[in-house]
Amino acid sequence: MAYTIDRLISDTGIDAVERRTRKALAEHGFGVLTEIDVKATMKKKLDVEMPAYRILGACNPKMAHQAIGIEPRVGAMLPCNVILREIEDGVEVSVIDPVVSMQGIENAELTAVAAEVRNLLAKVVDAI
Repeated sequence: MAYTIDRLISDTGIDAVERRTRKALAEHGFGVLTEIDVKATMKKKLDVEMPAYRILGACNPKMAHQAIGIEPRVGAMLPCNVILREIEDGVEVSVIDPVVSMQGIENAELTAVAAEVRNLLAKVVDAI
């Protein structure tokens, strides 16, 4: 079972893909709450080289508020992570599928919210 929504961008580098991703997220009601440069962290902590790999923790406040109202502990599974990583053919964008990530919570109302978020995130990926 796929747990991410993916897209390969082969026409530009990771910095441009990150700008495009942030723009698409904003256009669909998401903000970036956290940013992790995994490549820099691995170099600093382990002295290991790796291709560029960034994680953006995205949140749509309206949808997050709705989800927390339904299931207060759902915050343990937020924000929605967006991964940007350099691969041989370009930059792969991977966004968590919130429907899959919420399967551990048996709550039909929350599943419906997760489906709305999935649809928004799919539009984000298409817009990058």
